[in-house]
Amino acid sequence: MAQDPSDYLQRRRLRTGAAGWVLLAGLGVSYVISGDYSGWNFGLAQGGFGGLLVAGVGEALKVMFVITTVAVLGLLIFAVAAVPLFDAGNLVDIPPTDAAGASSFLPFGYLGIWSAVPFAIWFFLALEGVPLAAEEARDPERNVPRGIVAAMLVLLVTDALVLVLATGALGAQALSESGNPPVEALGGSTAGVVVNYVGLAGLVARFFSIIYAYSRQTFALSRAGYLPRVLSVTNGRKAPTLALIVPGAVGFLLSLTGQGDVLLNMAVFGAALSYVLMMVSHIVLRRTAPEMPRPYRTPGGVVTTGFALVVAVLAVIATFLVDPVAAGATLGAFALFMLYFALYSRHHLVAAAPDEEFAALAQAEAELT
Repeated sequence: MAQDPSDYLQRRRLRTGAAGWVLLAGLGVSYVISGDYSGWNFGLAQGGFGGLLVAGVGEALKVMFVITTVAVLGLLIFAVAAVPLFDAGNLVDIPPTDAAGASSFLPFGYLGIWSAVPFAIWFFLALEGVPLAAEEARDPERNVPRGIVAAMLVLLVTDALVLVLATGALGAQALSESGNPPVEALGGSTAGVVVNYVGLAGLVARFFSIIYAYSRQTFALSRAGYLPRVLSVTNGRKAPTLALIVPGAVGFLLSLTGQGDVLLNMAVFGAALSYVLMMVSHIVLRRTAPEMPRPYRTPGGVVTTGFALVVAVLAVIATFLVDPVAAGATLGAFALFMLYFALYSRHHLVAAAPDEEFAALAQAEAELT
């Protein structure tokens, strides 16, 4: 007996209206904030300072917002303490190589800019996860764009402060190998100790925001039939339990490999590849479905998207240059999921799911014409 579509969706429904733009902005910052504390600095070893410079729900979201606010305050404490230590000469203390275009500003030449791109992405990696909260947001047409823009503005300020002040305080050469850039830049000072402990808030914020992101992504793909449907069943509080647990268990097992740098680069490669696919999708939809309702329109249209597409393609290639093992492993995972789609899930999609409504309408229109 065929399952009632209304019953299917009723068992796979998230809590709606739980977040406004402020909480969504907090979610966006929490996705990225730990990247200000560590990870980006390894790009100094690839491109130097010049190369790197060129390149949510209910109670849970409120908790993440508070934790993220603490992490941002920690960065502001760092900035105040780092200003007296700043020395412009430290920004360019990596000796220039013999690469094309090499200088004190670009010690590894023009190619160094390209190689630093994956690490520059770390400053904003996962910000695109904010729209995953659209179904649980109030007035998503207005609040999701406002939340993303607000998060980007906050991150632009914190990223610039950390990049310039940390490098200027400790030096590009020393910072390129640091495991805790803001703390090591401040030395053994009291402010350094405070920032070290507050930095844990950044890690906690990113930890919980990534849990939120992967669970909602898994939920959406499962509800539409791209992944096993059992993963999208929600509990009494409208939370997708298995979508939270299963990917988390996979991530935990991967963490046991001890290959943190490889996993980081896999995340960057996966994000960059997804950016390519998103930009291509946007351009295709603007050309093939110009009359489709668009509550939010990208400033600049396909020109903006085209530029972003070029940058995303360069980032994908750059990841291969920096870590071909991580890029290859991620590409292999993508290939396996595409094979699963081709052989199974494309024959079991759920037309009644919100994720498939547009595809169903497009197919119906094509059949009529």
